[in-house]
Amino acid sequence: MKLNADLDLRVVLHTPDIAWVSSPAHGVNRRMLDRIGDEVAIATTIVQYLPQTQFHAHTHGGGEEILVLAGQFSDEYGDYPAGTYLRNPPGSAHTPRPEEGCTILVKLRQFLDGDNQTVRIDSRSATWQAGPTPGVAVLPLHQHGGIVTTLQRWAPHTAQPAQLQAGGLELFVIEGCLHDEVGRYPDGTWLRIPRGSTQAAFTLAEGALVYVKTGHIGASFFQGI
Repeated sequence: MKLNADLDLRVVLHTPDIAWVSSPAHGVNRRMLDRIGDEVAIATTIVQYLPQTQFHAHTHGGGEEILVLAGQFSDEYGDYPAGTYLRNPPGSAHTPRPEEGCTILVKLRQFLDGDNQTVRIDSRSATWQAGPTPGVAVLPLHQHGGIVTTLQRWAPHTAQPAQLQAGGLELFVIEGCLHDEVGRYPDGTWLRIPRGSTQAAFTLAEGALVYVKTGHIGASFFQGI
């Protein structure tokens, strides 16, 4: 299966408009954003666990990145409320069991060689930094091999000069609304722009909370599985 697999194309999806699709696991539903492969895939997905759902024990052959969007994700290692960022490196294993249900953003099999760091960050209690643009606070989540992942909190009426995204850019709007010279991206929007693009982002009265990943479009893990 290939879904939004052409990395030279700009993709914008307002994910609340996408119908949930049942997964092979009972009580686990998905909104697929991009995908190269079938059940074993390089993929970006919104996953919904209904209450009292348990997913089978599994090993992450190519690694797993998670951002908890709503509810509380749990496994045998801990409980992770909304706002938690997780990285489970290649070779790790766990059994998800979110008793109260949750919704998560998941990226599978998108780890560079040598990226073996386990990450657990609760953005609610972590220390945010002032970003290079006034009005933008940044929480670094992970960095490896030129790929940088952050959360960014944009104050209302903040504007960032046009930025060259040499390695491409991917973002997910968690709260509020982000804008750029092309469009408007309310909460729940997933945007991917190709390598060599520029973006001049800004907010209006709402401000925005955004997951941002740069430098990874066209990386080696996209070449297949």
